[in-house]
Amino acid sequence: MSRLGQSAGDLPTFDDVVAAHDRLLGRVLRTPVMNFPRFDARVGRRVLFKCENLQHVGAFKLRGATNALLQLESKTKVVATHSSGNHGAALARAARELGWRCVVVAPRDASAVKLQSIRTEGAELVSCEPGLVAREAALAEVVARTGAAVVHPFDDAQVIAGQGTAALELLSEYPDIDVLTAPVGGGGLLSGTAIAGKSMAPSCRVIGVEPEMADDAARSFHGGIRVGVQGSPATIADGLRGSIGVRPFAIFRSQVDDVLTVSERAIVHAMRIALEDLRLLIEPSSAVPLAALIEGRLGQAGETIGVIVSGGNVDLSVCPFLAGRASLNA
Repeated sequence: MSRLGQSAGDLPTFDDVVAAHDRLLGRVLRTPVMNFPRFDARVGRRVLFKCENLQHVGAFKLRGATNALLQLESKTKVVATHSSGNHGAALARAARELGWRCVVVAPRDASAVKLQSIRTEGAELVSCEPGLVAREAALAEVVARTGAAVVHPFDDAQVIAGQGTAALELLSEYPDIDVLTAPVGGGGLLSGTAIAGKSMAPSCRVIGVEPEMADDAARSFHGGIRVGVQGSPATIADGLRGSIGVRPFAIFRSQVDDVLTVSERAIVHAMRIALEDLRLLIEPSSAVPLAALIEGRLGQAGETIGVIVSGGNVDLSVCPFLAGRASLNA
């Protein structure tokens, strides 16, 4: 475990989220909000799903990546990042549409489906060892070689503001939500969600969920000191293996109500329930809040829960429940 003590620097505001929403009009999809009575009956709550799995590149990440890139200035028109998959594909798509070159550093253990998506969107893909230290070192080499501007996957004020537009859209349609929830990896999505949630519905509780095997956000939130994980945690939720960012942690401390953790078995079970009840095949990272809901740990009976379904990029070749396994390593 590493203890991380950098400065939070600039933090986005609700005005930044509103500006991002206006900036992204016509560039990202306004994804549907869906409700499934069968799932409601299962969990005893009214659950509204903001389906970012249906977003371009199959994930919410397009919002933050596009918002940040639209505000960058660079003579070289080269942008770079490190990513476990979805942010890299999102930045690559945004760069291609805006006429930039994009380089993405990705760990060698990233999902094959997500790596292919990065290539398909036109980025140069640079492989590195797993873990944040290796990713950042490889990215530094790319910047030295290309002069690229960097769009961080989660620890960037404009990325966070862009991610918050999903919750802004959800609450503009359904302002009576009691609990807003999203998965937690680096924390960009949940921190943007919290900014929108606490501004539009102050009584709404904002709760993050992450895997037990990558629980740095929960330990940081409950301990009051930002801590990180060493290496690459062996969770099936590949999008949630990173350490919580400096800016997200600062926002968590003031605007997030709780961070929960769920087991690997619960994540796989939630993916299967999502397919059965919602008719949606969602990626493991998206299933983490559903796992907490199924276990009765999110909200109270009869409350309305808003869920940001973060992505739908599933590597079917290693999807455990399709093979009759309870977990990734079963």
